[in-house]
Amino acid sequence: MRKNVGDTDAFLRITAGLSMLGIGIKKHSNSFIFLGSMKVAEGITKFCPLLYAFGVSTRRNSIMEIKNNIIKK
Repeated sequence: MRKNVGDTDAFLRITAGLSMLGIGIKKHSNSFIFLGSMKVAEGITKFCPLLYAFGVSTRRNSIMEIKNNIIKK
């Protein structure tokens, strides 16, 4: 599983997910609790299956990743 969520995106996902969890718990909404927990998990693991399916990444390549990719080629 390769990380495809950047730091800022991960922070926003965790923040939004925790907000959704709070709303879901307060309103007894299973869908909000489920979606909120998914967003928190995506933010912590820095992996989003939907971004992966579309081949998109919000993560910037670090210098070490670029160096490793050049060496592999």
